[in-house]
Amino acid sequence: MNQFRFSRRPDIGDKIRVSFEFFPPKNDEMEARLWDTVTRLEPLRPKFVSVTYGAGGSTRERTARTVKRILTETALTPAAHMTCVNAARHEVDAVVQEFADMGVKRFVALRGDPAEGVGAAYQPHPDGYANGAELVGALKGIGDFDISVSAYPEKHPESPDFATDFDMLKRKADNGATRAITQFFFDNDLYERYVEKARRAGIYIPIVPGILPVHNFTQVANFSSRCGALVPAWLAERFDGLQNDPQTHALVASAVAAEQVLDLVERGVGDFHFYTMNRADLVFAICHMIGIRSHEVEAAGSAAA
Repeated sequence: MNQFRFSRRPDIGDKIRVSFEFFPPKNDEMEARLWDTVTRLEPLRPKFVSVTYGAGGSTRERTARTVKRILTETALTPAAHMTCVNAARHEVDAVVQEFADMGVKRFVALRGDPAEGVGAAYQPHPDGYANGAELVGALKGIGDFDISVSAYPEKHPESPDFATDFDMLKRKADNGATRAITQFFFDNDLYERYVEKARRAGIYIPIVPGILPVHNFTQVANFSSRCGALVPAWLAERFDGLQNDPQTHALVASAVAAEQVLDLVERGVGDFHFYTMNRADLVFAICHMIGIRSHEVEAAGSAAA
């Protein structure tokens, strides 16, 4: 019966939509790697690509430059990240207007991490937006933007319970959010239960799974422990002993991520957001496995035929 699995249908690539996240480069070498990644992934025609915004707005100028270059040099649709950390309302509004004047019509609205980093206590700016829900409302007041927001299948680490989490997500949706994109996770059952609970809580916007290919297991495990994401024992076992074997590590990482995505496809998920870490190979391989092809390759094949 395997030939009837949904993920193996020949037209599955036409039914799946993907988006990619990049972060603004800090130096010339990182900028070259970012644009190699953009060039590699652009032919996959993602629905949009997002560009992150550092804690406390620390990458504002670099984010703006990256977004502008995507707008002017590619056919991609950029979404600019916006946070409300360490900024007054008029400062946030001015940045939003700056992006809008540039031609940006999509935003990823996040409360944002404290400037001190993940785990530090969050203190709203006395004249700023207090949280992501207020930021979404402000964005909608400025323009009719497409707005993505965050969601946490394993609960936001600062939330006392899931009820508080769902209350915040519902406020974001009620204020005009278009979709929610989840924190990365590795247990698909957690995601599925989260979506079911969200629907029961009256939240009906799409909840898109955020997928993190494991480029470096040690780094991912350390970051996961700080942000409250579970690293299952079976995942640790997959990468055990590969610390000094990058080639095998990459092959295993590709297989693990593809396995997760294909399982979600079988569960009826049609949208995926990839945290690329400004690296293309694993994301490109996963997209290929779910039937998303490079249109440059298709064109070259047709020409050769």
